[in-house]
Amino acid sequence: MTLTRKGERLPLRLWPGVVAVVLQWIGWFGVPIVAPESTVYGMIGGLVFALVVLVWWAFFSRVPHFERWGAIVFMIVAVAATPPILHESIVGGLMGMMFRFFVIPGLCLALVVWAVVSRSLSVGARRVALAAVILAACGFWALLRTDGITGEARPQLAWRWKKTPEQQLLARGGAEPVASPTPLPTVVPAPALKETPEPKSGSDAPASAAKPASPKTATRMPVDSHIDWPGFRGPHRDSIITGARILTDWASSPPVQLWRRPVGPGWSSFAVGNGLVYTQEQRGDFEVVACYNETTGNPVWMHRDAARFYESNGGAGPRGTPAFHGGRIYTLGATGIVNSLDAGNGAVIWTRNAASDTGAKVPGWGFSSSPLVVDGLVMVAASGRLAAYDLSTGAPRWVMKESEGGSYSSPHLVTLGGVEQVLLMSALGATSVAPSDGRLLWKYSWPSDTRVMQPAVTADGDLLMTAGDAMGGSGIRRIKVAHGPAGWTSEERWTSAGLKPNFNDFVIHNGHAYGFDGSILACIDLQDGKRKWKGGRYGNGQLILLADQDLLLVLSEEGELALVAATPGQFTEIARFKAMDDKTWNHPVLAGDTLLVRNGQEMVAFRLSLAGG
Repeated sequence: MTLTRKGERLPLRLWPGVVAVVLQWIGWFGVPIVAPESTVYGMIGGLVFALVVLVWWAFFSRVPHFERWGAIVFMIVAVAATPPILHESIVGGLMGMMFRFFVIPGLCLALVVWAVVSRSLSVGARRVALAAVILAACGFWALLRTDGITGEARPQLAWRWKKTPEQQLLARGGAEPVASPTPLPTVVPAPALKETPEPKSGSDAPASAAKPASPKTATRMPVDSHIDWPGFRGPHRDSIITGARILTDWASSPPVQLWRRPVGPGWSSFAVGNGLVYTQEQRGDFEVVACYNETTGNPVWMHRDAARFYESNGGAGPRGTPAFHGGRIYTLGATGIVNSLDAGNGAVIWTRNAASDTGAKVPGWGFSSSPLVVDGLVMVAASGRLAAYDLSTGAPRWVMKESEGGSYSSPHLVTLGGVEQVLLMSALGATSVAPSDGRLLWKYSWPSDTRVMQPAVTADGDLLMTAGDAMGGSGIRRIKVAHGPAGWTSEERWTSAGLKPNFNDFVIHNGHAYGFDGSILACIDLQDGKRKWKGGRYGNGQLILLADQDLLLVLSEEGELALVAATPGQFTEIARFKAMDDKTWNHPVLAGDTLLVRNGQEMVAFRLSLAGG
């Protein structure tokens, strides 16, 4: 309180602080619930009201000067001193800013609550109470951990002492069938690494040795295996399914659960073939490639590598999806381990390390590429670099060591200008190389913070690519790529903000693109990029297109399945069904009539009723 001329103390001016804190908490915590796509703006508003609280406290609250300025200094000291007692996930969350950012509303509330309840206390008691509420606002975070963040950057908080789903899974380890140990492969020298002619690479890094399987392994799966879903986003990496139609009246014919089982964390999708399902998980200190029975969900085999990747935002585990080809499974782990495994029993055929082969460092979210099989090669992307290995032996065939900038995208096979080529999306733009030798064909510059998603090719041969920044997706661009006597040319046709995917891939259908604009589905016309409609809140989910039926099958970030019409007239949701709980970023898979979905905790198989079946 402030003294008047007669020595009387004026009462504290409380209402500005109370109003500012109420509005701050509405922006910080209310907006994400009501309008998740506006979470960032709600938080920005919360910061503005935090500044209002600070100005009120420092100049208009009538708090005695010692307590007024002493509290500000004490808050700074408390915030700086708290991290050593916090859980590692809180310390590293949001690139190290989670605690410093989210402690702000607690500190603002602490000041206002103290001002309200301490008016009748003595000077000493007031000061002790002020220090106590500040310490409580900071120390409360020592009781928490985060299991990651949502696509809208909201932390998934849990009590620090509560077991994670991964810990619960490991605790039940005795109930899991134990796969037969894979014989240790014999190390043999690898052939010399061939670098791409363009762009020029830096000095050679020592390549890890290719490791063929031991001759004691069991019989391998036949090369002519039946593959229902070969890997990441399907046969053409475009999430498009043809030749399948499903019943859409889920009220009378809902998805039927075949099985449900816990899995280790990871953002891998599935490869499916010969009645088996393949995915990647983290289990304690081991990165796992796992095979399950498609009908029962029972484990068939598990290959383990002594590696663990973890970061606070996405959590632990591999990010890539297995590729199924020629009776083998090809995988890339989050730390760079490349495996070729027998699809029938998990025996090691060969193994490499893409980080060593390309000279790339493990990026913040881990290596996230899914292997691409092309003409006797398997290619992986490593943070803006590419490496190609011989399918049979694992011998490096070529490598692109010069980084094209940050990238979490996967190599993508396309045909442009009548020429088959592999594209890599990166922070600098798009890079095209020849699959056979990695020779540079062309580049297109469109700088972005980083790139996660896959490109797409229109029916008339143009390229679609996206860009994003710290606030999320920033737009989509159509590019004309041509090959003539003078070489390759690439030029922009249009750029649209009508569809702004972030890390959620889009699909092309009948002259339109469908995908996530933030957390809401949207449709744009490919002729001019203009938005046709926007609707439906599905978080940062994923989708696949049933092209013959003009139908999108959407898997929301919250684990809900939805059917949405893939038509440009208007947004129409046809059905919705709750499939899983918790954050779901993994791509769904439809193999025949079996729908496979998973997240970082569980995976589920549903049978969908086929139309006419």
